[in-house]
Amino acid sequence: MNIKMDRNDKELVITLEGKLNTLTSQELDKQMDGKLNGVERLVFDFAELSYISSAGLRILMEAAQIMDDQGEMIIRHINEPVRDVFQITNLLDEFIIED
Repeated sequence: MNIKMDRNDKELVITLEGKLNTLTSQELDKQMDGKLNGVERLVFDFAELSYISSAGLRILMEAAQIMDDQGEMIIRHINEPVRDVFQITNLLDEFIIED
């Protein structure tokens, strides 16, 4: 999985490419460590994300909890297979999802 992080003042955009599974979620967690300090708008770009596992969902839930206190979290460009995982786990309504 490729992880790209772009910080612009109080906004952080995290672009993910590939599969967010048990192994790659650990890498994402490490790269995000400390990076949410001072962020008021967190955006995940899933345009190139082909798969997400429960471990990936856990990372998103943890980020959402942090952002509840600091601002907002948005997930963009979610494709159908990833959207299906959100729907099956009843998490579609838990996040702000933009096309």
